[in-house]
Amino acid sequence: MAARIRLQRAGRKKRPFYRIVVADRAANRDGRFVERIGHYDPVPTQFELVVNEDRALYWLTMGAEPSDTVRSLLRRTGVWARYKGVEPAPPALSAEDAEEAAPVVVDDAPEEADVSDADDEE
Repeated sequence: MAARIRLQRAGRKKRPFYRIVVADRAANRDGRFVERIGHYDPVPTQFELVVNEDRALYWLTMGAEPSDTVRSLLRRTGVWARYKGVEPAPPALSAEDAEEAAPVVVDDAPEEADVSDADDEE
């Protein structure tokens, strides 16, 4: 069985909701699946992405190929980086969090004498 990790559409008209499933490559989009490993709600006001990382990694190591969209979602959660053996990048800060986080300034350079005073003496 050639497995594929892909989205299964649910929800009502003009209000999509997707389940992240492992299915046989030949199965219909909303048809039979082997296992549900997460869900994705793309509505901008309630964006939600939940992935069972252990099961996703299991299926990836077993040879399941993710669809392009699921691959991008796995990158967003850091699962894809764990699968590839690369440490995931820290999540980007939102505008509110960026304002709260004060920049860290390290000033290890010794203070130098003002050069303009030395030029005046000559």
